[in-house]
Amino acid sequence: MANKLFQGFVYQMRDAVKRTIGVLDETGTVIACSQLSEIGKSYKSVADEISYSFDVVVYDGYAFKPMGSHARIEYIVFAEGEDDEAKNLVSMLLVSLTNLKALYDEKHDKAHFVKNAIFDNILPGDIYTKSRELHFDSEAERIVYVIMFEQSYDIIPFDVIQNIVADRDRDYVINASENEVLLVKELRTAADHKNIDNIAKTIVDTALGEFYLKAVVGIGTVATNVRELARSYKDAKMAIGVGSVFEPKKNIVKYGSLGIGRLLYHLPVTLCEMFLHEVFKRNSLETLDRETLLTIQAFFENNLNVSETSRKLFVHRNTLVYRLEKIKKLTGLDLREFEDAIIFKVALMVEKYVDYKHMGTQNNTDVSQK
Repeated sequence: MANKLFQGFVYQMRDAVKRTIGVLDETGTVIACSQLSEIGKSYKSVADEISYSFDVVVYDGYAFKPMGSHARIEYIVFAEGEDDEAKNLVSMLLVSLTNLKALYDEKHDKAHFVKNAIFDNILPGDIYTKSRELHFDSEAERIVYVIMFEQSYDIIPFDVIQNIVADRDRDYVINASENEVLLVKELRTAADHKNIDNIAKTIVDTALGEFYLKAVVGIGTVATNVRELARSYKDAKMAIGVGSVFEPKKNIVKYGSLGIGRLLYHLPVTLCEMFLHEVFKRNSLETLDRETLLTIQAFFENNLNVSETSRKLFVHRNTLVYRLEKIKKLTGLDLREFEDAIIFKVALMVEKYVDYKHMGTQNNTDVSQK
């Protein structure tokens, strides 16, 4: 990561500095340079020489100076030339790059702290102590986004989100797994609160449009302090879980908008099965064909309006009424009656949940048998 940091700085400086400048790692290999063709070249003898001296070393037409401490040299800065100007230039570069690395390390430490807070890897009593040490605003409002990507070996999801995030000083991008990335977004203004959903949309659209990666985003609840980040993360994960069961086509799911799906997601499967047997006696739900199920879906989408549903389905009103009567005969529920419609709607969601749980159980069984 430091390689990218140094290369970005050196590349920006190349027009202002008329000499070749760059950075070596502790082994003497060029990791950043204003001349890209030099990257990868080795100056091992320079690294060996500098290990005995912390002053500027002149070698093979370049001035070198180490970055780090006497105990451990981390990097070596170099500039073209053996004159005093080259020595002064390499000293100035050292100061600039050292400060740049210090800022990066501080940001990295804060990101590590945020990750530990999210995954409950830090004692509650230590959270505020660590916040003060890092000068981290522990009382700022933040929200956690969980971004799940389809498996990809060519593009690193972390870099995708890092490129999308606007405020890199206040927002944190964290790798949770190979295909799961977390975005911790600080909410400073009322506009930030209003923009919560738009951030998720930007992530989904940019990932697909620019990187050809499909992503699903779960939006957690607003955390009013650093201790609540773990809850916001769990809520975002649950949003993705509930969405995958009840609204699998949605690529943005918000915990605060899960509705009845959140309630059903916590019910025991045995209780759900009892409800289904009570509502659909003699397995009447299984007798409904695909056309009938599509009719039911359209009827719900059009707020139980017979005329509007028949128009959307391009069927005669009497044909729709006939289908509804058929459903009533098979299930005992008249979808034109509000109470029966509610029961049927909930029952369909319960069935989805039960199927999802059974599928998970079957997959676990298959894995254990292997």
